[in-house]
Amino acid sequence: MMPKHFSVRNFCVRDLDQVAVLFETIQNDPDANRFHPHPFNEEYAARITNYNGQDIYLGAFEDGELIGYGMLRGWDAGYQIPSLGIYLAPRARGRGMSMVFMNSLHQHAREIGATRIRLKVYPENIRAVRLYGRMGYIFTSEEDGQLIGYFDLVTKDDTSK
Repeated sequence: MMPKHFSVRNFCVRDLDQVAVLFETIQNDPDANRFHPHPFNEEYAARITNYNGQDIYLGAFEDGELIGYGMLRGWDAGYQIPSLGIYLAPRARGRGMSMVFMNSLHQHAREIGATRIRLKVYPENIRAVRLYGRMGYIFTSEEDGQLIGYFDLVTKDDTSK
């Protein structure tokens, strides 16, 4: 069941403590052992909450508490297609929030002119592979033991509107 007060927004400096706590949760979550886009430490939490660049870092908040972390990265490095990463805290899983959060990330990408999104996922992460497939991601190849999927922002509508 979705909470009454669910929101997705860019991080700001005042979110530092919550981001640091969520990063610690990610470090200690056995289900996140293959989610490794960057270090999950206080230094990186400070970097994200003070971030000023083209990449996008978003938080999913339930009643004001940070329960999810999402990113669209690659623009700063010169890529045309951003890579998506998403994490939801264990207490937020199984309630449809992943799809809502993903749709929000898609919308942010559309707003700045992206036409496609890329993601990587380990094939044994069955729940994530199923979610991405339901959302319309097409897996085209494999790299470093991970499936590479693409979502076309121009021709596909999000599935949970």
